[in-house]
Amino acid sequence: MARILLVEDDPALSRGIIALLKAAGHAADTAKDGETALFLAEAEPCSLVILDIGLPDMSGFDVLKKLRARACKTPVLILSARDHVTDRVKGLDLGADDYLLKPFDASELGARVRALLRRDHGDPCPVLVIGNLTIDRSRATAEICGRPLRLRRREWAVLDRLTAKVGDVVSKEKLMAEVFSYDDAVAPNAVEVYVARLRRKLEPDGPSIKTMRGLGYMLTAS
Repeated sequence: MARILLVEDDPALSRGIIALLKAAGHAADTAKDGETALFLAEAEPCSLVILDIGLPDMSGFDVLKKLRARACKTPVLILSARDHVTDRVKGLDLGADDYLLKPFDASELGARVRALLRRDHGDPCPVLVIGNLTIDRSRATAEICGRPLRLRRREWAVLDRLTAKVGDVVSKEKLMAEVFSYDDAVAPNAVEVYVARLRRKLEPDGPSIKTMRGLGYMLTAS
């Protein structure tokens, strides 16, 4: 799916959101304060930042301002208990892409995350058809000729990244960055393992995954 940075200083809420993101197939990094968030956003590029406003060292608004000043175009979803219109307007004017009030329902957070990721990838429709393969990103499901594919979380994540770039080469490094979190213990051949598993599950009627030696992988419809 995608690599997401969560900036939240409440441990219980952070654990809950991380569990939600990982259940949806995302790789998730966490930061408890603004300085750590700024460091991680630069060190490990991500597809989405979920940003709390009430941080211990600086306001989430200040984090957002610094991100945009660094020409960071990553979509930002603000989480805040502040329900004043002026706060929402301020966040959006500073460059946030969405604003979600606490407390929130997990299903709504998941839907907003999916919508922002689709928008960022230029793919507003959650359902994608590639040859005999149909994937539904809103439900994280895939099927070939009507036959459901049983995919583990990271298998789904790799497939999602490849289907987002059909016909284009996706480097091994990019897959590593978007499938695994910053603190994951990852074997050197982890990507090769998941690609091999996907190939077996896509055969014989689904799209093929070609290895472009020295470059990465390409998903083709035939």
